[in-house]
Amino acid sequence: MRKISLFVAIAILAACNSGTNESNTGTATTSGAGSEKQESLNYPFTASYSSDFEIGSTKNVQTLLNVYQHWDNNVLDKAIPSFAENDTIFFADGGMFAGSRDSLFAVAKKMREPLGMLIDSIHAWVPLRSKDKKEDWVIVWTRQISTDAQGKRTATELQETWRFDKNGKINLMYQYAQQPPRMPKK
Repeated sequence: MRKISLFVAIAILAACNSGTNESNTGTATTSGAGSEKQESLNYPFTASYSSDFEIGSTKNVQTLLNVYQHWDNNVLDKAIPSFAENDTIFFADGGMFAGSRDSLFAVAKKMREPLGMLIDSIHAWVPLRSKDKKEDWVIVWTRQISTDAQGKRTATELQETWRFDKNGKINLMYQYAQQPPRMPKK
């Protein structure tokens, strides 16, 4: 299961930056009956960022899950130490933020205010480390359910890819969103 999650995470990161159709010969590790062997594969694309990942630090997962908890509980000031001095955020609606941590939290508080009660139901997380770029990432799949002041509930499926700097601080995030599918009426 861990290999499947890693593959999906790598595919998502690669898809974010895919732009060439050049082939790439890579080496994949497959495990047999207690021994590992190298298998040479010819991929139909070359990853523009990286295709050399390993499982990353679980400390970054802990940091990120605490950020989600602070977001849900609307205590954003507790999350400030988890972010780098300068941050870049790409939102699912096409918006982007690039600037200081203080400015980011001013924007975040304005975004959080109308959401009312909020619950993240986290489906999965995968910590990754790009071996060739020496960068740490955490990918999270979650369903965010918010209830506004009038009692209207809204659910959104999110996939977020978070990058951590060498000090374990968040400095970049890509967000992708989908409304949950509607069940067909019988």
